[in-house]
Amino acid sequence: MRGLLGGFLMGVAILLPALPASALENFARSSLTVETAGGGKYRFDVELAETPAQQAQGLMFREKMAADSGMLFIYDRPQPASFWMKNTLIPLDMIFIGTDGRIVNIHANAVPRSLDAVNSAGPVKAILEINGGMSARLGIRPGDRVVHPVFGTAK
Repeated sequence: MRGLLGGFLMGVAILLPALPASALENFARSSLTVETAGGGKYRFDVELAETPAQQAQGLMFREKMAADSGMLFIYDRPQPASFWMKNTLIPLDMIFIGTDGRIVNIHANAVPRSLDAVNSAGPVKAILEINGGMSARLGIRPGDRVVHPVFGTAK
């Protein structure tokens, strides 16, 4: 996978591959909906990466992910975000989301195992990772809305 860039989190991400499978993080689950400007509503069942250890582990070492699944990385406060794909085996779309639930930017088809930084276009509250190419297939674009309690947008 990739870890969040930054001293502590990069260190955790580098150490995780040496851990036995039983030491890997467990994630709470939730669901969210992406509402597009074109009227689409797409539900995803997501794992929540809320702690530094969960965020460092993310989706690394996974060989597949269901089409309607993903991972939501949640920050305590808005901040610039930077990810990489080290130890991530599947291509991902990274959807960077502001505090109001609006999509700030999308990085489509992040390359598995790449060490290249993938950055938010500004401060974000969360990042949604879904299967690579899914954003384009569903017409998800910057400015679209993510409905989830973390953004205060749940209905």
